[in-house]
Amino acid sequence: MTGLPKIDVEGLKSFINEAEIEELLTHKSNDKGRVREIIAKSLDKNRLELPEMAALLNTDDPALVAEIKEGAQELKRRIYGNRIVLFAPLYIGNDCINNCVYCAFRQSNTELVRRTLSLKELEKEVRMLESKGHKRLILVYGEHPRYDADFIYDTVCKVYETKEGKGEIRRVNINAAPLDVEGFRRVKSAGIGTYQIFQETYHQPTYAKVHPSGLKANYLWRLFAFDRAMEAGIDDVGMGALIGLYNHKFEALAMLSHTIHLEQKFGVGPHTISFPRIEPAIGTSYADRPPYQASDADFMKMIAVIRLAVPYTGMILTAREPVALRNEAISYGISQIDAGSDIGVGAYSKEDSVESAKKSQFVLNDNRPLDSVIGELCEHGFLPSFCTGCYRLGRTGEHFMEFAIPGFVKKFCTPNALLTLTEYLTDYASPEVKAKGLARIEAELAEIPDSNPIKRELMQKLERIRQGERDLFF
Repeated sequence: MTGLPKIDVEGLKSFINEAEIEELLTHKSNDKGRVREIIAKSLDKNRLELPEMAALLNTDDPALVAEIKEGAQELKRRIYGNRIVLFAPLYIGNDCINNCVYCAFRQSNTELVRRTLSLKELEKEVRMLESKGHKRLILVYGEHPRYDADFIYDTVCKVYETKEGKGEIRRVNINAAPLDVEGFRRVKSAGIGTYQIFQETYHQPTYAKVHPSGLKANYLWRLFAFDRAMEAGIDDVGMGALIGLYNHKFEALAMLSHTIHLEQKFGVGPHTISFPRIEPAIGTSYADRPPYQASDADFMKMIAVIRLAVPYTGMILTAREPVALRNEAISYGISQIDAGSDIGVGAYSKEDSVESAKKSQFVLNDNRPLDSVIGELCEHGFLPSFCTGCYRLGRTGEHFMEFAIPGFVKKFCTPNALLTLTEYLTDYASPEVKAKGLARIEAELAEIPDSNPIKRELMQKLERIRQGERDLFF
């Protein structure tokens, strides 16, 4: 298998009803009773319908917006506890055949320095990340024939087989060009976790305008990528929209439409939803003045509404956003963040003298090292986690929902988070962060009743980690 797949969209029709979404967004919604009824439905762990999500998005009464945020906080507490999963992005190559006007990787951008990691270079990147304590990565590829299913397979396998001291990568997610079903089966066989791809914008006229050429110019091929992935057996998928290309409320409703489509066809929605805002990028004037960029206030409200709309879907907020905003947004429903990130190709091992920005897709606003992020999370009452237990025990896709809906996520994930945090504190943490982390662990243990049978087993596992064992989980 070589090159990118042949595009076939015959018989496909978009399931995004743009006219319905636009009509829903014309109605102001400051009916206290209605808004509170919708929040209550979500807190009962029910996914919202499009008119309900639209009602929350259209609410502009400050008191009701505050109630929406409070509802999102409570929902996150009930389902996820205070756990925050940590990962790092690892860019494999920035060659690309697309010409997306907002992206530094676009084919016509002559200012970007092109790089693709060899397997040997990839190993050095992974060793560096493992030496910092990372356990979860997302590999990111430009959209180019050289990054085909076989290439992705080889890179994923290389990551899994690379070990540094006590370090190892236990979950590899990928963000790569849409494949055909055969291609998705190939990458699944490498043991990937989540397959992530962003539609960027679900608004077709805007999509055509900002994707003038290349593989990505075909809206339907991209829109149905998750269908093909799920047909290939990949039951964890991660969707997203790039905020700034079109109305952020439209994109939020479209992602809910996409979620409903997957639920109706496959019985399970996306594992994660992302909503990155456009950031400046080398040689890319469009990214300096995105036409529909959401304000911080609108962005924060959208995060809270998405949390309420899809109670069991993970939400990712990346280091594109500044520290203060990330710290606040976590409480409104974010369940995953990256930390210690550098998005230049080859940036972690610094194998060449070309500065990272010249090889990067966009600019990051949170450049804190992993150790600092873990320390601040612990200090603010959150529980950092590198857990991969559900994935490796088969609690994914529909099976994940079977565990999640009765509330088992919190029961499994809090103990597993404590185990992976203990590993990090033992092997990698600075003395200051270790003290903060140990205090967080003690506080979390105090919240687990002594009568809970899991607590005794958890205490035994924690002691085994202190004695040198690794990779223990429930």
